[in-house]
Amino acid sequence: MQINQNFLKLKDSYLFSQIAQKVKDYKAENPDKEIIRLGIGDVTLPLVPAVVSAMEKAVLEMGKKETFMGYGEEQGYSFLRQAVCGYYKKKGVELSDDEVFISDGAKSDLGNILDIFDVDNTVLIPDPVYPVYVDTNIMAGRKIVFVEGDESNSFLPLPDKNVKADIIYLCSPNNPTGAVYNKEQLKVWVDYALANNAVILFDSAYEIFVTDESLPTSIYQIEGAKECAIEFSSLSKTAGFTGTRCGYTVVPKELIRNNVSLNKLWLRRQCTKFNGVPYIVQRGAEAVFTEEGYKQIKENVNYYLQNAKIMADTLSDLDIWFTGGKNSPYIWLKCPNGLSSWEYFDELLTKYNIVGTPGVGFGAKGEGFFRLTAFGDRENVIRAMERLKA
Repeated sequence: MQINQNFLKLKDSYLFSQIAQKVKDYKAENPDKEIIRLGIGDVTLPLVPAVVSAMEKAVLEMGKKETFMGYGEEQGYSFLRQAVCGYYKKKGVELSDDEVFISDGAKSDLGNILDIFDVDNTVLIPDPVYPVYVDTNIMAGRKIVFVEGDESNSFLPLPDKNVKADIIYLCSPNNPTGAVYNKEQLKVWVDYALANNAVILFDSAYEIFVTDESLPTSIYQIEGAKECAIEFSSLSKTAGFTGTRCGYTVVPKELIRNNVSLNKLWLRRQCTKFNGVPYIVQRGAEAVFTEEGYKQIKENVNYYLQNAKIMADTLSDLDIWFTGGKNSPYIWLKCPNGLSSWEYFDELLTKYNIVGTPGVGFGAKGEGFFRLTAFGDRENVIRAMERLKA
């Protein structure tokens, strides 16, 4: 028996587990201190009434023989897949419901999608980046190359034509930086992928936070993207499903590699390894895409965006460089006074009792930067910013 040695190449602990332990240790020594958490991107507002009502109705259906639902389709119930197609149609993107796959969240699919790709593929990943992209490929033993984001490119790196890659991870709005690619920049990535016969794995989990109508909210709004991109999205931040778990992945039928449909490969993978999302949850998710449901979740989204504006205004007043916030729930700031990411984490925790996320945890190019999230309670966000100002 041999273990997967690639797991030994990972860091000892997941970034957010490390943060949680440091906060726990500090709290044990300072039990009277009130900690304001602006680190992990978990939502604080509850599910909206339209979603709750739909789920309550579904629970009652499960209690009656006439409406009870057993195993569902691995790719998701047709009513939800069609609702997702309707959502994309409003973006100007036409999809068929068998191109949509319902999942328990984008994080799962972003890792699981690798099952359909050979281990010998080279993976191109922006730095800094959401750790899951890197860790899942380390686990598989793939070669990883990085494209670097920094202040000079506003943390929106573009491809180097001299670098050959087979799989490309992109996230817009970006986690952790909050930066958003425009249509021209995404077209550069699509053209690069087509030229290299590569596949883009596009994480659009935060698309609903984009308020600038000139910015794309789906890679399929870019010409040629259906021939080179798989898109992942989630209701976790869109509709507060972090504790309910539901998302979706789009694999266009035009996406063909080695004369094989990736849509068929992903369907085969899901039918083998995934039992689907519970019926009750999918009914709740369907309500998100109704007129009333969408209106209600947009109110929550605007609440978080206002939190982001409060933080952005404070950082501007303090003359601290940052990106994100306007079209994203994340603020990516430059650590003051030349502090490292973890030094600034310790300073915020011990002096101001504020918890954020060290930028270096998202990659080498994140050193010297720091992430704050807008998913807190308004009162806590205001108090945290008052502490910084003071």
